[in-house]
Amino acid sequence: MVENLYSKAAEFRNIHLKKAAHDHFKLNQLHDEVVKQVLNISIKQVSIRFGHPPSPFCFFVMGSAGRMEQSVWSDQDHGIIYHEQNDDVKSYFLALGKEISKGLFHAGYPYCDGGVMASNPFWCKSMTEWQLQITNWLHESSWESTRYLLIFLDGRSVYGESEYVEKLKKHLYQTANKQQLLTKSLSNTLYLKKGLNVLGKLLTETHGTHSGSLNIKELGLFPYVNALRLLSIKERMLETSTLLRFEKIPDNCFPGGNKELFQQQFLKLLNYRLLFADHTDYDSGHYLIVNLLTKEQTKDVKEIIKNGSALFQHVRRLLEKDNFNGDD
Repeated sequence: MVENLYSKAAEFRNIHLKKAAHDHFKLNQLHDEVVKQVLNISIKQVSIRFGHPPSPFCFFVMGSAGRMEQSVWSDQDHGIIYHEQNDDVKSYFLALGKEISKGLFHAGYPYCDGGVMASNPFWCKSMTEWQLQITNWLHESSWESTRYLLIFLDGRSVYGESEYVEKLKKHLYQTANKQQLLTKSLSNTLYLKKGLNVLGKLLTETHGTHSGSLNIKELGLFPYVNALRLLSIKERMLETSTLLRFEKIPDNCFPGGNKELFQQQFLKLLNYRLLFADHTDYDSGHYLIVNLLTKEQTKDVKEIIKNGSALFQHVRRLLEKDNFNGDD
């Protein structure tokens, strides 16, 4: 059975996971290697049934995979861009997208609840269709269309014609009115949950499966991720990784020009997640078990969360000021 082929990729993942599980960089390299193994199997399987790919194409990942910020478990967020445009080509790449999604599932990556996968025609298009789709997203004023743009901006090629993703990002920046894009993007990410109460205590979950744990994804990582994505839009950057965005963005965009502090704190938070989350499944990997932290580590996490919130508010004021001054 085809599933048995993908089980080899799952086995490879499980064998190497123990060594990589506590190292952010090694872990994300491992995820990439597993995805590439799945892709090779999927392309072979679809080629057996329908022939070789009828057009050059690119398979790209988004979300935490696009930013290379995956935890032990990761769900699927991906798409396909192909060059030629006709119904036969469309059918072929949708079949490939479905095969890849199935393969990744069997390799240990849950399906995306929101359907952001190459098996969905919405995320599997020709270059021309993608350009039109991005232009439409830019012209629409909805929260959803802006969300799609932000998802796409975190896209990173892992197979095929990597320049296709870059070409579409350049199209996005060339088509967009910079301030309108920034204003819409800021509005889309404006609401951030507080990680600390007025007494400076961590706001852990009060009920449910993760009661007593801290939602490190929403309360800790998102303020940094969203702030750096907004700054990357301001600078019209192509990079997707938050850490790479830190490298490229000018120091004067950060509070006190202290870029290195925020960069180090974000990386430290990624490693805290690996060390102190319960990685039983995809969902549990987003929650930090506070009781496992020492007093010093708890203080450290509080400081990181506080600085993340301060960074986001600083970026918000910076962009609003630029907008007021008509900077384009």
